[in-house]
Amino acid sequence: MCGIVGIKSDKENVCLSIYNALTVLQHRGQDAAGMAVSDSNGFLKMHKDNGLVRDVFNEEQMYRLSGSIGIGHVRYPTAGTMKNSEAQPFYVNSPFGIVLVHNGNLVNTSKLRKELYDEDKRHINTQSDTEVLINIFASALENNLDGELNNECIYKAVNEVHSRVVGAYSVIAMIIGYGMVAFRDPNGIRPLVIGSKNDSTHMVASESVSLECLGYRLDRDVEPGETIIIDSHGKIDSWKYNGDINRTPCIFEFVYLARPDSTIEKINVYESRLSMGRYLAEKIKSTLSKKELDEIDVVIPIPDTSKTSTVPLSISLNKELKEGFVKNRYIGRTFIMPGQKVRKKSVRQKLNTIDIEFKDKNVLLIDDSIVRGNTSKQIVQMAREAGAKKVYFASAAPPIKFPNVYGIDMPFVEELIAHNRSIDEISKEIGADKLIYQDLEDLVSAVKEGNPSIENFDTSCFNGEYVTVGVDADFLENLSNSRIKSEL
Repeated sequence: MCGIVGIKSDKENVCLSIYNALTVLQHRGQDAAGMAVSDSNGFLKMHKDNGLVRDVFNEEQMYRLSGSIGIGHVRYPTAGTMKNSEAQPFYVNSPFGIVLVHNGNLVNTSKLRKELYDEDKRHINTQSDTEVLINIFASALENNLDGELNNECIYKAVNEVHSRVVGAYSVIAMIIGYGMVAFRDPNGIRPLVIGSKNDSTHMVASESVSLECLGYRLDRDVEPGETIIIDSHGKIDSWKYNGDINRTPCIFEFVYLARPDSTIEKINVYESRLSMGRYLAEKIKSTLSKKELDEIDVVIPIPDTSKTSTVPLSISLNKELKEGFVKNRYIGRTFIMPGQKVRKKSVRQKLNTIDIEFKDKNVLLIDDSIVRGNTSKQIVQMAREAGAKKVYFASAAPPIKFPNVYGIDMPFVEELIAHNRSIDEISKEIGADKLIYQDLEDLVSAVKEGNPSIENFDTSCFNGEYVTVGVDADFLENLSNSRIKSEL
């Protein structure tokens, strides 16, 4: 779940716009940030490091990072390590100077590493799958080069990438002196959109909100498998993949990952969360007894993502909606913090109760999802300490039982509270009087309301049905073993 952006402008300096776009996308990754720009002379300047955008780039670095074309990245590590050498962008100088940023996660990384060494004669220096991806792209360019570099050569190279790479990848690359290339995997798992200000100023990014905040017009989503080339003069050319296309966007983007003011696959994220609340209200009505429903005094959302779903839910249940938790705005999203120990410590630093909303009341708490259960358990405990008599808990997403291999940090099934547990067991584990989950069918229906033409979503973390080939028991075991378990 990284955030990526690329800008080609008719003006000389894009670094401030990239910086601002990355701050808007900061929710997608808080581990590292990076930027690479090129000027009219083809001179490349790059800076990246661990930390938030505001900490990675200072005034001196911003002054140095001047150019008319550039790309940026905020990192949330799902592959490799947390070393700053694995921050993006990545750069290779053969057959051309190429800089690349990537959102997603590759499934066949081990196979590709071996192929790059044995067949392509390329060496990988880090554990990052993005370094693998840029070398696959560079090798494909070299293989399809026929005289001078041209758009046809780039199209063929991306076609080769699609044929070799398995997994989720939304990519923005910069070929120094030529222009910008953006492409998306044939399943369209991770989001990517394109917008413009005029005929020669264009922007590609993970979410539409980053375009809108910078005054760009959202033109459309980059299609699954599509390649878009923006040359050095700002001219756009696009090419659709002629292989198998299976549009399967990640449904967890709508549940939690994306900002509510974004639009993905023509679906407004805010509206989708309103629908989730309406469906969840019906599930609560059918699950709780009349006595249990009648005794609920107040509905309280857990900040921030669940607030949207809670509004229509409280209306449907005819229950008063109150804010019982205050969020510290200077603490990051605990779900994407590295390491189980850090996540556990950060919950009480992030939230505090308004005791008057809990004292001597039966409360219904609403959250967007329950992943590891750390936050949920501590929140239930906080509600009781604030004086709640009974604590009911509802999740706008179904139980998360399986690892996500496409860019969300759920590698260890042992971390997932719903793994091998019944709903009653999960309820007991987090300390709730009763727990209600959204049904998967209802979640899909809620999101599809925004765009009925989308037939399928990636729901693998809920049902274990993976979009791509190669995700079997052996793969999942190897994935788990390859991660840094000392974090747990």
